[in-house]
Amino acid sequence: MTDPAFFGYGSLVNLSTHDYDDPRPASLKDWRRIWRRTTLRKAAYLSVTPAQGETLQGIVARVPGADWSTLDKREAAYQRQDISETVQHAGPMSPTAVYQVSTDHLCETSDHPILLSYLDVVVQGYLQIYGADGVAHFFETTDGWNAQILDDRANPIYPRHQILTRQERTLVDQHLATVMQQAE
Repeated sequence: MTDPAFFGYGSLVNLSTHDYDDPRPASLKDWRRIWRRTTLRKAAYLSVTPAQGETLQGIVARVPGADWSTLDKREAAYQRQDISETVQHAGPMSPTAVYQVSTDHLCETSDHPILLSYLDVVVQGYLQIYGADGVAHFFETTDGWNAQILDDRANPIYPRHQILTRQERTLVDQHLATVMQQAE
C-alpha cells in the first residue's frame, strides 16, 4: 500500500521544518496562496484558495502509515482537502491532501500582521528547492500582501524560524518591497 502524501506550499516547503519521507518538487493546479486572518492568533496564516487556471509550486512528502496526527497538530488551524487529482510530481502517485485554513477560524480584521520570521522560512524553502525563480513564483502566486509586516527577525515569533543568510534576507526584502508597493 502506498502511503498518502501532503502538498506543502508554505513553511512545509522548507525541509528544515520537518522530516517527512521522500520530499520532492510538485505542482498543484487550480489553487492560489493567500494570507488569512483567523480568530486563533494575532498573526496571518498562509493558506490556499481555489483559483481556476492557477498553478502553485511546492513539495509533496509521504505521511508514513497514514498517521496524520503529528502533521494535523502542527497544522491545527487548517483542514485537509483532497487534491489527489490536481497534484503533479515525478514520484509514485498516492492520495494527497493540502492544508487550507478552516473557514471556522477566519475573521476579517486588519490587525493580524504577516510575521517576517514566517515569511523568511517560506522563502528560504522555495530558494532551496526552486532557486530564485521559485521565490519569484511564490510572491507572484500569493494574495493578501495588503497586510502589515511585523519585522520579528531579531526576536522571532514563528516557532519554526530559521537563520537566513544576508543574501536570503535581501532576496525576501526585495520581493516583499515589490509586492507591498503593488498592493498599495
